[in-house]
Amino acid sequence: MIVVRLLLILILIAVGISLIMYVVTRNKGYVRFAWQLFKFALWLVLVFAALVTMGRIILYGL
Repeated sequence: MIVVRLLLILILIAVGISLIMYVVTRNKGYVRFAWQLFKFALWLVLVFAALVTMGRIILYGL
């Protein structure tokens, strides 16, 4: 759980830095990189939520 939180914080920092670099340099590659990181973070959250939900269903039933 703590690893996922740390990874999400690092991804948010990287997205923020990428967007700041885009504002400074106007290089669209930074926006593309930030978008890819955002999509990865979204998938990571969805997979983690699914795993937690499955674990709770298995442990406690419905």
